[in-house]
Amino acid sequence: MMQLYWSPRSRSFSALWLMEETGQPYERVLTDISTGAQKKLDYLAINPMGKVPALRHGDVVITEAAAICAYLADEFPDKKLNIPVGNPQRGVYLKWLFFGPTCIEPAITDHRFPRKEEPPRAMLGYGSYDTVVDVLAKAVAKGPCLMGNQFTAADVVIGSGLRWGMAFKLLPERPEFVAYTARLAQRPALQRAEAKDKELAAA
Repeated sequence: MMQLYWSPRSRSFSALWLMEETGQPYERVLTDISTGAQKKLDYLAINPMGKVPALRHGDVVITEAAAICAYLADEFPDKKLNIPVGNPQRGVYLKWLFFGPTCIEPAITDHRFPRKEEPPRAMLGYGSYDTVVDVLAKAVAKGPCLMGNQFTAADVVIGSGLRWGMAFKLLPERPEFVAYTARLAQRPALQRAEAKDKELAAA
């Protein structure tokens, strides 16, 4: 059985959501970051970065939320959560899978915690905050999903980022974002993941 190391109200939510989308049996292993559990030696043996989430599948350990989502989508192709190798659209799918951690997250962080001296735009992998927001808004407006009618792991990664960003007022509540996340909120797997996250957070 797969083991998902996670903590409520963290970026591990995307992995929890994707896990629910697969419909596969798995064990949730609480790694409560509010108590520093991610820094303990037993967990550092799993993820030396001291972060959640992490996924153990047999002898394989995968870390980084987007990588876990990509792995699970490829591992269970019957769920059609990926764009398979050989499909010309796989490149676009991969772009959105990694747009979250490489563009959205750093853009939000720099916007929320501005540096004393603004770095040259060319030094920032995401370019600018406004560019990230505009590009993302145009992408989700095409709907219903990033890859057209097919829901994929990329929607889990981007959708999680948008939900988190708007909840904490780190991203604007643009109509495109609100409509896209509302469509995602109708998915039973997201609802199950959210219930599990809230249940443990409340406890």
